Amino acid sequence: MNPMCPMKAQIIKSLLINASVIPNRMKILSSFGVIRYRMISTHKSKKKIREYYRLLNLDEECSADDVRESFRKLAKQYHPDSGSSTADSVMFIKIEEAYRNVLSYVIQQTNARQKKADDAEEEDKFKYKTPQHRHYLSFEGVGLGTPSQREKQYRQFRADRATEQVMEYQKHKLYSQYFADSLIIKDVRESKKQKITQAIERLVEDLIQESMAKGDFDNLSGKGKPLKKFSGCSYIDPMTHNLNRILIDNGYQPEWILMQKEIKDTINQLREGILASRKKLGNPMTTIEQREWNQLCEQFQENIRKLNKRIDDFNLCSPPDLAESSF
Repeated sequence: MNPMCPMKAQIIKSLLINASVIPNRMKILSSFGVIRYRMISTHKSKKKIREYYRLLNLDEECSADDVRESFRKLAKQYHPDSGSSTADSVMFIKIEEAYRNVLSYVIQQTNARQKKADDAEEEDKFKYKTPQHRHYLSFEGVGLGTPSQREKQYRQFRADRATEQVMEYQKHKLYSQYFADSLIIKDVRESKKQKITQAIERLVEDLIQESMAKGDFDNLSGKGKPLKKFSGCSYIDPMTHNLNRILIDNGYQPEWILMQKEIKDTINQLREGILASRKKLGNPMTTIEQREWNQLCEQFQENIRKLNKRIDDFNLCSPPDLAESSF
């Protein structure tokens, strides 16, 4: 066997291993290069932004309105068509480039700060916050002092609350029982009242039947005669008219008839009284007589007021065609 064969095999193996490792190394180097490039580009962009700020005579804390205002002032100085002695087209191009980049950068920073503030507010809104004074949340917030003192006070509070609940329950129970008993008593009283009324009605009916059987109603005037015909009053039905006629024939007078008679008598008395009082006084009257006459007139007016009140009561209970007029 040729002694060079094992050596060749080992060399080939090492070459294959190196070939397989090279792509990974290249990947690592390429990734590192991208990161380094980004860092360098970021550094360059920040440096360029600072130059733009310096070119616009602004600081890094300025707002978008400040950027626009500074650009207007510089445009008046360096714009080729401004007619200014400092007009410079090259300088104006640099200023315009700086303006666009700085304005975009400021707007991005403002939006980023606003988004960060909104995220923080949203996080605070849903963030769990441990309540302060946690030890006061126990014992239902009852009591003062140390935890042991508050525990004793809480026990006393629970005992008092239980006592109040028992008393309230007993009060409601007694009230419901009393209310139910009162309803039962009321029903019993109504039942007794109805029974008494029915008993009285039966007793009266029995007495009437007994009197009729004995002939106690035989000596009544108009026995066996027909009732008088209805007079034709349009305000009273025939049954009521006949009942009133029976009452009148037996000496009964309705209330409005008595009131009408009383009103007429009162009018006559007042008229005669005022005339008699006036005749007693001289003509012409002296000062004393005039004072007395004034008192009589005041008393007469008071009597007239009472009479008018009585007339109003009469008009409410009398038939409409018999209404009296007030004085």
